[in-house]
Amino acid sequence: MKQIVKTSGQKTNNNRIGVLRLELDYELATLYEAMQNKDVKKKIECKQKLEKLRKEWMKLQA
Repeated sequence: MKQIVKTSGQKTNNNRIGVLRLELDYELATLYEAMQNKDVKKKIECKQKLEKLRKEWMKLQA
């Protein structure tokens, strides 16, 4: 029973990591666009979101 729960948790983590990769790519593209447009407010927002995603990524990797 414990193995089933553990395997299920790993599957959920793997799915979330895949979604995180997509979110990171999107935010990086958005940041690049903000940099090209010299949109300081959007750059700050993107950096904050990227930091949040990075922290979540690190928790899942541990």
